[in-house]
Amino acid sequence: MVSLTEIRKAEKRIKRFANSFGLDFFETIFEIVDYGQMNELASFGGFPNRYPHWRFGMEYEQMRKSYAYGLHRIYEMVINNDPAYGYLMQSNKLVDQMLVMAHVYAHVDFFKNNLWFAHTNRHMVDEVANHATRFRRYIEKFGMDVVEDFVDACLSLENLIDYHSPFIKREADEDPEPEEGTRPKAYRMNSKGYMDAFINPKEFLEQQKRDHEEEIRKSESFPALPQTDVLQFLIERAPLKRWQQDVLSIIREEAYYFAPQGQTKIMNEGWATYWHSRMMTEKILTDADVIDYADHHSGTVATSAGKLNPYKLGVELFRDIKERWDEGKFGKEYEECESYPERKNWDKKLGLGTEKMFEVRRLYNDVTFLDEFLTEDFAREQKLFTYEYDRRDKSYRIDSRKFSKIKRKFLAGLTNLGQPHISVEDANHGNRGELFLAHRFEGAELHHDHARDTLRYLFKIWTRPVMIESVFNGSQGILAYDGKEFKLQETSASSDKMQEEAP
Repeated sequence: MVSLTEIRKAEKRIKRFANSFGLDFFETIFEIVDYGQMNELASFGGFPNRYPHWRFGMEYEQMRKSYAYGLHRIYEMVINNDPAYGYLMQSNKLVDQMLVMAHVYAHVDFFKNNLWFAHTNRHMVDEVANHATRFRRYIEKFGMDVVEDFVDACLSLENLIDYHSPFIKREADEDPEPEEGTRPKAYRMNSKGYMDAFINPKEFLEQQKRDHEEEIRKSESFPALPQTDVLQFLIERAPLKRWQQDVLSIIREEAYYFAPQGQTKIMNEGWATYWHSRMMTEKILTDADVIDYADHHSGTVATSAGKLNPYKLGVELFRDIKERWDEGKFGKEYEECESYPERKNWDKKLGLGTEKMFEVRRLYNDVTFLDEFLTEDFAREQKLFTYEYDRRDKSYRIDSRKFSKIKRKFLAGLTNLGQPHISVEDANHGNRGELFLAHRFEGAELHHDHARDTLRYLFKIWTRPVMIESVFNGSQGILAYDGKEFKLQETSASSDKMQEEAP
């Protein structure tokens, strides 16, 4: 076991090396924990204290058994906070501790400087502890079962937020009442009396009337515009008690805190892996440490069939950016070069790679990162491909090596964290106080069981019938839940049939 003195000495060295490479990070405090404490912290999302809920215990048990059977091992964990907290596993070798510290310093540099973390709470350790205290007060007052049942409903909806809302200034929530005479009017073409039947035929006037009524309905709808932050809408508009509003607001606040980590997973891990590799191989390693370091690092960037490794993809993209901007492999002249050997040996010796990397680290998230810097040359060199499941052979097979398809699949899986776009369209549907939501269909249908469970929990919070419009089994339809049963109404032109489903 490594002594505390050795760890603190190594910490000072690595901090100095990180600064020399240009990394800019918050003060970072390293805590040394055993594997049980590490699993507990991991189940709490890295925080030492969370509100009481069974899911944290479930995650702890899963990690404990996985560690006991040798299926996984947590080497590092770090919290986006000021000061930042990094955790070191007590049983690790010194070379592993040094690698983890180098990795953590790069993560904290990313947290501090990346645009997508700019709106996160930098004192979240204290805030989460306050959340836990408030939860415990509600449990003492209303009982564990009541609070936990409501928290279950809130957690099932925690992804129904607008991931871009911290960067968008919205219009005022309360729109002024429209002035008299400003409502939309039915359109009728001017004509002389004897020509009116030709200029304004009956079918035309009836269509204009229908359009007019639809415009009035839209102008008086509630909300006036679709609301993509569903949790915020429920906090403000659902018939909740004060403690329930507070609980839901806590779930929403923590969801927004963790959102940038999901939006930048590939970049963040790639950035940290790149810099720990540089620091370890150029500054820290001795001959005696090389084998242990290589074993750990190779496991970090290893790939397995059918699974994306963000460490591997991220670090290779950052290395590619450095090489391209060092050698001038960008711009009009390079893009218009059609000779592959010439492009391969292109080198203008610009030396702009490191500067470009820091710029990318500051401005991009995973979607824009891959959209901008995932190139056909990179896909070819990394041997990327898409795959699909063959039901006949009951196995996965390569589907395509076409670059456009590879990139499209990457971006589709990362946009909105790979989750469906859901918005509140009408909170008084049919003038009955029913909640109408819409799914922006982009080629992938909603998972039917997940949609039903989500509607159940929405009903628990809204207390009135809820429904969502999407594509079900290839047809446009509305799945509705009234608290007792589900009904699926097809709204496509080919069918307008209501069918009941088992609750």
